[in-house]
Amino acid sequence: MDQLFAPWRIDWVERDPDEDTIDGCPFCVLPERDDDRESRIVARSEHSFVILNNAPYAPGHVMVIPLQHTGEWADLGDAELLDHAKLKTATIDALGDAFDPHGINAGENLGGDAAGGSIDDHLHTHLIPRWNGDTNFMPIVSDTKVIVEGLEASYEKLHESFAGLAAAENGENGDAVRLRFD
Repeated sequence: MDQLFAPWRIDWVERDPDEDTIDGCPFCVLPERDDDRESRIVARSEHSFVILNNAPYAPGHVMVIPLQHTGEWADLGDAELLDHAKLKTATIDALGDAFDPHGINAGENLGGDAAGGSIDDHLHTHLIPRWNGDTNFMPIVSDTKVIVEGLEASYEKLHESFAGLAAAENGENGDAVRLRFD
């Protein structure tokens, strides 16, 4: 019998489902909470934030999300669009520093269920670090993903990298790093 060891998943298994329930859009609710680390928000800018994906395809899989609740890019103003683009650029820099990937996939699921997204009414951009040879036989022969790093370790690496960026204003006490783009 083959075994996969994923000790970080015990937190998910032992969680209280009643406490885990988010009433409303998670991309609106999570940035309003007091604990960025618990919400897995690693960085914030004036109009957007970066959050670790709870079901990552690879270590460091994050989403860059505008604060405004909308499923349409045309609903965002110039300031929000520019801020989102600059935060994506900063996130790519932080991912490069934290994980040293060979490449990064960037993508959006637009158009609801047909596009494959689970949250289609709040825009978000996925950024996924990739390495040569990181896809192996597991997804092909056993429909299994192997994630080699827990979310907490990914959070630490990314938080440190964001804190080292020129646009960083803080980075202490586990709060998300605040970035100012001038």
